[in-house]
Amino acid sequence: MKISMTVNGKEVAREVEDRRLLVDYLRQDLGLTGTHVGCDTSQCGACVVHVDGEPVKACTMLAADAEGAQVKTIEGMAGKDGTLHAIQAAFQEHHGLQCGFCTPGMIMSAAALLKENPKPNEHEIREYLDGNICRCTGYHNIVKAIMAASGQPVAIAAE
Repeated sequence: MKISMTVNGKEVAREVEDRRLLVDYLRQDLGLTGTHVGCDTSQCGACVVHVDGEPVKACTMLAADAEGAQVKTIEGMAGKDGTLHAIQAAFQEHHGLQCGFCTPGMIMSAAALLKENPKPNEHEIREYLDGNICRCTGYHNIVKAIMAASGQPVAIAAE
């Protein structure tokens, strides 16, 4: 079947099998490999993208279900001139990543959180990220980065 959508501000149209997952369409058909495949069971959040402004785990959505949608991936977060988005810059500044595998999904989830709640507290951030797994950082610096991106002080409670 032929599908079309807008991905990171660009119109795209391709023939796809009707069972093709959105994550595979983005990575394999469009070459947008920033969206990671972590578990294929919607448990890890490494594949989070925005579809019509809402966070979606791309491993759980068929590409055909995004027909006509506005899709944003991690590649679409930076400015056209390459300037990092505030969340990306905060992750870099506050060491919110180690291996980087979960980072695209974390950043996309953080962007959705800050759109919904521009000044979340530490508990709200941790609760919102419940569907995103990081095996390296222990989340401490991820929470600090999101606090910084929201314009708040980065001091958080010790765990």
